Amino acid sequence: MSAVSNFAPSCYGGGRSVSFSGTATAAESKFRSNMALIPRPFENDKFLVSRLALRQSSRATKDLTVRMAIVDERLARRGNVGKTSEILAYDLIQGALVRWSSIMDRSFPDPPTAVFLHGILGSRKNWGTFARRLAKEFPTWQFLLVDLRCHGDSASIKKRGPHTVASTALDVLKLVGQLRMTPRVLVGHSFGGKVALSMVEQAAKPLARPVKVWSLDATPGKLRSGGDGEDHPEELIAFLSKFPKEVSSKRDVVNALIQQGFSKDVAQWVVTNLRTNGSPGSSSSSFSWVFDLKGIAEMYQSYEETNLWKIVEDVPQGVHVNFLKAERSLHRWALEDLQRIHAAEEIAAEEGAGVEMHVLEDAGHWVQADNPDGLFRILSSSFK
Repeated sequence: MSAVSNFAPSCYGGGRSVSFSGTATAAESKFRSNMALIPRPFENDKFLVSRLALRQSSRATKDLTVRMAIVDERLARRGNVGKTSEILAYDLIQGALVRWSSIMDRSFPDPPTAVFLHGILGSRKNWGTFARRLAKEFPTWQFLLVDLRCHGDSASIKKRGPHTVASTALDVLKLVGQLRMTPRVLVGHSFGGKVALSMVEQAAKPLARPVKVWSLDATPGKLRSGGDGEDHPEELIAFLSKFPKEVSSKRDVVNALIQQGFSKDVAQWVVTNLRTNGSPGSSSSSFSWVFDLKGIAEMYQSYEETNLWKIVEDVPQGVHVNFLKAERSLHRWALEDLQRIHAAEEIAAEEGAGVEMHVLEDAGHWVQADNPDGLFRILSSSFK
């Protein structure tokens, strides 16, 4: 698979899915004939030209060999491409068949796209390992991972306020529009779950129909976060605001957070937002925060207050909304919330849409870290 950072290829025009069954198009037939020359799937983000089983030294075969070498060179360059977007920072992780078709055959249908959204104080890197696993399992798909406003590399991109769930969702809609992508799947964790729902609420295009939305451990309404002995995001944001912009040690930050009563897991996760100062290899040992904490505080306040029950209880036709509750969630799902979601399931089924509730066993709020295998099994249904 290929990971492209802030790279917007012009060949992605829509969200048509790739089909390998039924009546083949001319492009698919051409693709299959080319693929017949390759004895097994691509490995380690490279096309291994030396392993091609060339049938004969015909002109067409020689042409394929030359093109394969060009592909290998282009993909090697592609993995290191970094381009600043004026909207959001992002990574694009592509399955092996997406890379093949986009370079070898521009007439091949555009790949289906899934967008992954992180939560408060997270970044696109939270989804990197998981998305690469999906790209390996579903090679016709591509996965767009974004740093939401005020987070990660997007923190350096100045955004007008207010910093809300709705404005964050609009950022992502603008980005997929700029990249000429039509998402088929939206996956949002925590704050990102409400962002995904807000994307559906705000726009018909560039969202496809059908589209599957996953809100991971986030309800559409009032936020009920943290009980006794659990981490409270609002308190965490307030405590982080007391730190200087530069710190000398990640360990000191972790110890300070633990002493304040935050869990070790959360403390270690928070320091992933620290970046080494100075050039690579320098003797500098100081670190700087990569987020805009003031903006994040506004975003969290909006997360608590934003109510998106309307989009759940009146789901547009062609939209399927999935809620996933972590079994050991620090976000307390009220019985009222569960009852409203189950009621919405019945209404949506009658109107050609969909609402569904899932439970991820043996997982706390950090679902992709606590039980990645279970999450993978549940989400995989959206890519088959």
